Amino acid sequence: MKSKFKADLKKEQKLTPLLDSYYQEHLKHYSFERISQLKKQLQGIDVILKDKRSSKQFYVDEKAQLDYINESLPTFAFELFYQKNGVQKQGWLFDAAKKTHFYALITSIYSDEDDHFTSCNITIVNREKLIQHLDQVELSQKHLEKIISKNPIVHGKLNLEQLNPKSKGYLFFSTKNKAEKPVNLILKLEYLIKIGVAKRLV
Repeated sequence: MKSKFKADLKKEQKLTPLLDSYYQEHLKHYSFERISQLKKQLQGIDVILKDKRSSKQFYVDEKAQLDYINESLPTFAFELFYQKNGVQKQGWLFDAAKKTHFYALITSIYSDEDDHFTSCNITIVNREKLIQHLDQVELSQKHLEKIISKNPIVHGKLNLEQLNPKSKGYLFFSTKNKAEKPVNLILKLEYLIKIGVAKRLV
């Protein structure tokens, strides 16, 4: 089980021109700066959007479904925990060290030849609003940690009483098939839009 980090990085770099063209087309009131410094990327900043009307800046973390090229999934995985050298680490959703304001969830990525990307969907998620909503439905960071600690040897899907698994979401443990053994909160994109924490950009 090797980490696919480097392979994914190459794919992400090839996806960048398509994403930039969508930002230019659909974010008329914003200028954007793509970040290349690793330190900032590790803080959850791939793009800085600057509002031309107010000069406010927003940090965007791009998350792409690169394992599912030429497929359209209705869900997205929000990382709660992962392992590094056998030690459990905080996933990006609740990581206090991340400076992310918005996630750009990149789904339905289509390619007509090897890693030449032709189209995708982008759903913009307000991170703070999402975390507040999870708190309101009793899925705070602490509560999720409790559920996960009670299910240490689970692999696969775990339904949550707070979320309808068909229309909202569930937990997913990748303990056997991924090197980082992530635990993800899987949420439906339409649910995120419906509750007002996300908007479809394209």
